[in-house]
Amino acid sequence: MKIQGKMFIWLSFFFLIIAVVYGVWSKEPVGTTALFLAFGLSIMIGFYLGFTARRVDVGAQDNKEADVADDAGEVGFFSPHSWQPLALAVGGALAFMGVAIGWWLMYFSAPLLLIGIWGWVFEYYRGENRTQ
Repeated sequence: MKIQGKMFIWLSFFFLIIAVVYGVWSKEPVGTTALFLAFGLSIMIGFYLGFTARRVDVGAQDNKEADVADDAGEVGFFSPHSWQPLALAVGGALAFMGVAIGWWLMYFSAPLLLIGIWGWVFEYYRGENRTQ
């Protein structure tokens, strides 16, 4: 994590220099503001990663002699049979179509979104997968 923190700190200095040069040269406020916001975001991420790196064990990415396999491990648990993303996708598609077609479509998308979120959160609290 230490190297990622340093990369983001250097990136923030780059964004700061580019924001000042762009702002002076173009006198365009929107792009200048976006570059200053990118500077702020990258410095926040860099300080967070540096702050966290001091409190956790050294990872394989911080060891120059490490192999790629040293950082391998379990990625996470992914539900192999969940139908909830389908409900969320249909509800989200209807919601975005409601912006373009008419707000009345939100009456149909909101229940689908709520059902999808509810089912996804409580998927492993009921039924045959309750013990996982």
